[in-house]
Amino acid sequence: MSGSPKYSTVTIAPAYARLEAQRRRTREAARKRQEALRAKERAERAARRAREAAARRERARAEAERRETELAARRAARQEAHAARGRQEQSGADARRLDGVEELLDRVRGQEAGVRALREQLAQLRGRVGGAGELGPAIEELRGRVVLLGGEGEAPDRGAGHGAVLAALEERLAGIGPEARGYDQQGYRHCVDLLGELRAASGPGGETRFRALLGTVEHALTRHAATGGERAAEELRRSERAREDARRAEERAAEAAAAREADRLAAGEAERERLAAALAEAADRLGVVRHAVEEAAAEAVELADPDLAELIGAALAAVTGPLAAGAAAQALTAVAALEEVLVGAEARLDELHLAYTRRMDLAEALQDAMIGEGFAFTGGAERDGRLLLSFERPSGATYRTTIGTDGEDVVLLYQVDGEPDVVLRPDPEGAACDRTEDLLERVHEAVVERNGFVPGELTWQGKRSGNDPDDPPPAAMEWTWSR
Repeated sequence: MSGSPKYSTVTIAPAYARLEAQRRRTREAARKRQEALRAKERAERAARRAREAAARRERARAEAERRETELAARRAARQEAHAARGRQEQSGADARRLDGVEELLDRVRGQEAGVRALREQLAQLRGRVGGAGELGPAIEELRGRVVLLGGEGEAPDRGAGHGAVLAALEERLAGIGPEARGYDQQGYRHCVDLLGELRAASGPGGETRFRALLGTVEHALTRHAATGGERAAEELRRSERAREDARRAEERAAEAAAAREADRLAAGEAERERLAAALAEAADRLGVVRHAVEEAAAEAVELADPDLAELIGAALAAVTGPLAAGAAAQALTAVAALEEVLVGAEARLDELHLAYTRRMDLAEALQDAMIGEGFAFTGGAERDGRLLLSFERPSGATYRTTIGTDGEDVVLLYQVDGEPDVVLRPDPEGAACDRTEDLLERVHEAVVERNGFVPGELTWQGKRSGNDPDDPPPAAMEWTWSR
């Protein structure tokens, strides 16, 4: 073997071109069927995810309804407890107010018929304590009647001395108590002023004035006692309402806070559900294509296209990384890109397969032709997208043949060693290799006859335009043919 290698192309015969076109159509149809199956599987997985999501939403809705029912029950229980507590407090307040009325009634002297009637009314009101209805007005009405009756029973003897009358009236004012004074300051001052006028009229010559003022003072004292008691009761009711309003406001605030927290938790759960759904979609879509992607990468390596293998590997890593990190949006974008890469890669691999088949078919045809010319096949190998074949003649000459591709063209290269008409260093003016050229021409003709490959003109470095019998025979030469 000597010299620098030369190469040229081999023409594909029309029959073989039709066969290859049929192979291409068959592969394209298979690709489309495979893509349809993947699309169907993606749809099935998407439908399953949708069913699972619907089931989760239904469970979440049922859980939310259960929590709402429990919350409503707790709210109703709290309201009932508050109402019961309010009724209990109101009952206690009504009972205490009735106790106060009873104490006033116990101090009434004489007026037995009136006292008996008031005690009956008091007993009726005690029987209504704790029941429905507002007792406050009825209790204050009873209190007023007791005060009036007591005023009549405690009215000073008009025949007694003015000092005794004044002392009795002042004792009545003091007996009304400071609580009534606090709630009816104007009435209290009016009573004090009237008592002052009555005291002024108690002197000599004021008998008529004294008698005239006496009824007015008694009426003012009675009115002051009733007004103070009524206002005290109203203040008690107001404070109870304020406490109840405060409790209800606290409950509403607590419920609003609970609702906000529930909304926050629901929003967080919805976001987690969205991310989980997106990750599940990305994982499902990757699951549909992963095996095909890995097979495509392996085939790209086998068919000597490392760039394609690297592209597929990078697209796959762009999905698996975000998936492992939980980056749902990035994973979805990457898996969509991977699906597109796979479609293009499978189309490219089909072309690589067709080129490989073309090389193998040519190698088989060449092997048959050379064996027909007496060669022995001594070995073959696939290397970097090329087929390397070795043959040997009975004379010991070796022919190493490389079958490769250059784009859509098939390239054939011979390296010959041991033929007597092949020179080590070809003559710059031209060299003749008649016997070797004739031999390979016969091989080429056999290839054309059997398999539809059409080798072009056989050329080599330093080949002369014609054959000169006086040219010295070459010792070693490299051969190529082209169209």
